[in-house]
Amino acid sequence: MTRRDCLAAFAFAAAGPPAKTGEAVTLLERTCASGAVAAASLYVHQDRFTLYRGFGQARQPDTVFLLASITKPMTAAGVMILADRGQLSLADPVPKFIPEFTGGGRDDITIHHVLTHTSGLPDMLVENTELRRRHAPLKDFVAGTCRTPLLFKPGTECRYQSMGILLAAEIAERVTKMPFREFLRRELFNKLEMKHTSLGLGGRQIPSTAQSQVTGDDDWNWNSPYWRDLGAPWGGAHSTAGEVARFLEMFRRPDNGILKPETTAAMIRNQNAGLNKPWGIGWMIEPGGFGKSCSAETYGHWGSTGTVAWHDARQNRTCVLLTTKPADQSRAGLLGPVSDLVSA
Repeated sequence: MTRRDCLAAFAFAAAGPPAKTGEAVTLLERTCASGAVAAASLYVHQDRFTLYRGFGQARQPDTVFLLASITKPMTAAGVMILADRGQLSLADPVPKFIPEFTGGGRDDITIHHVLTHTSGLPDMLVENTELRRRHAPLKDFVAGTCRTPLLFKPGTECRYQSMGILLAAEIAERVTKMPFREFLRRELFNKLEMKHTSLGLGGRQIPSTAQSQVTGDDDWNWNSPYWRDLGAPWGGAHSTAGEVARFLEMFRRPDNGILKPETTAAMIRNQNAGLNKPWGIGWMIEPGGFGKSCSAETYGHWGSTGTVAWHDARQNRTCVLLTTKPADQSRAGLLGPVSDLVSA
């Protein structure tokens, strides 16, 4: 942890916190003290105010958590780096780079479709559990995605699709001839000084990270060596709350040094005009999708492992909450209420 993070972990800056941040802290303290949530880390930033704290078993605020779907905008950013370099275009059809992805309407799917959840692909494959049980590599998920039927005509609907994000990462890997996790490390994480962030385990040991509160002893669950190091581009990144915030805040700086200003702006702007749901490139931008008091200029993402991250550009306010309690058990009672309090 840097000296800046140490100071921020325990003190409010002179500018003062958003009005109800203290209530959010109290809620987290109470929930972790009860044992309902084993570990959590909260990062809140606005202007000169920063709060960075760990709770429960996360004795340090910079504890590493499994991010789940907050990985998706990181994957999208990696693909957009290549677009900025002219190595691909959002208008390119996916089969241009993955020729085996053809037939059944697949030839009409573009990179733009897979990054905006408008491809017609499913969120997960029918054989998802079977693949995980046999510790299948990502190439088997790609092969399955090349065979799976589309749910609707590309570009006519927005429906969440992790397998589209998988194909976006596969395209980047084929273009760069480099493992996608390594590309992200070199071109995104290192350049943002995100030293604790990795797609997959990044060489660390699982016990050094926060453990997800999953039931059962399946050797393919969120705490297993298989899943933690698979490097799933739709949900396999590890990071700290502070470094997720650094990534979030990159998009409020046109001169971020990673993406062109017009690319940065496009990623947090609605790409799905006229469709059933707005979405940026990788980022969720649906009004009311995060804290109740967030402005319409808010972008972010939720994660099924019990994570949420958002930035309200109008208020210049950032909130990242990483927990060990799965979102289907913590969103209504913790992730959502904390976001509501921080946004107030």
